[in-house]
Amino acid sequence: MQALWMVAAAFVFALMSVCVKFASQDFNAAEIVFYRGFVSMLALWWLARRQGVSLRTDYPGQHAWRSFVGVISMSAWFFAIGHLPLATAATLNSMSSIWLAAFLVVKGLWLRQQMRKNGGRLPPFAWALVATVVTGFAGVVLVLRPEAAPQQWLASAVGLFGGIFAAMAYLQVVTLSRMGEPEARVVFYFALGSSVVGGFTMLATGAVSPWPGWSALWLLPTGLLAAVAQICLTAAYASASNSRNTLVVANLQYSGIVFSALLSLVLFGERVPLIGWAGIALIVGSAVLATALRSRS
Repeated sequence: MQALWMVAAAFVFALMSVCVKFASQDFNAAEIVFYRGFVSMLALWWLARRQGVSLRTDYPGQHAWRSFVGVISMSAWFFAIGHLPLATAATLNSMSSIWLAAFLVVKGLWLRQQMRKNGGRLPPFAWALVATVVTGFAGVVLVLRPEAAPQQWLASAVGLFGGIFAAMAYLQVVTLSRMGEPEARVVFYFALGSSVVGGFTMLATGAVSPWPGWSALWLLPTGLLAAVAQICLTAAYASASNSRNTLVVANLQYSGIVFSALLSLVLFGERVPLIGWAGIALIVGSAVLATALRSRS
């Protein structure tokens, strides 16, 4: 069942990214984060009341951290969606497993250095994880290609940066689920954090776009679809009862790249060239392998 929850989450996230791309024509990333969070918050408040779930939590700090890293990741993703093809933005946002592998490699190097100073016996070095990191970033180069415009490289860098925080957000979702926090409560506080951070950024920077009229309606499905996708995502990790199931759930998130590519082609005529698909294959393959290697460590 957890596999179906994750595939559903990936598909709904892809639909949401379409709405974000349309909304990006009239609103900046901070505004979309605010409205997305506000609409989702209202939807989750209604869902929690309908399910009889209290929104009171004994873990405010854990929810605050999940909101912090999640909002940074989401803001970077929305910025990338506004400046890149959907499939490219989705791929860069899905680099979380590769970033986690890179963190483990750096941590391993530091531990080996400390053991070398203390004269301890050095454990085998994780060359396989190094290979997944190198392969993953080689895939990024193929996806972006040297002829990409300068503004696309900026958006790509932001998307890659967001992938770091996406990794942290996924880990925190798992933590909150194991604490027994229900899906509606977890997603509600993330939506609340999104609304607060997005609203504060708008006020602090004065980055408020003129109201465009009917095209602003894209903000409504953005928030509603985000709430549905987050519920499915949280349910997927919550129902993963062991490390093997968690591994399956984590890897199924990459189905969102295929969904995004198809929607991008049908709705925006954005074609992914063969070299781009080769890069996506390298990224997904290395991310799956990195996830498998981390689960054994």
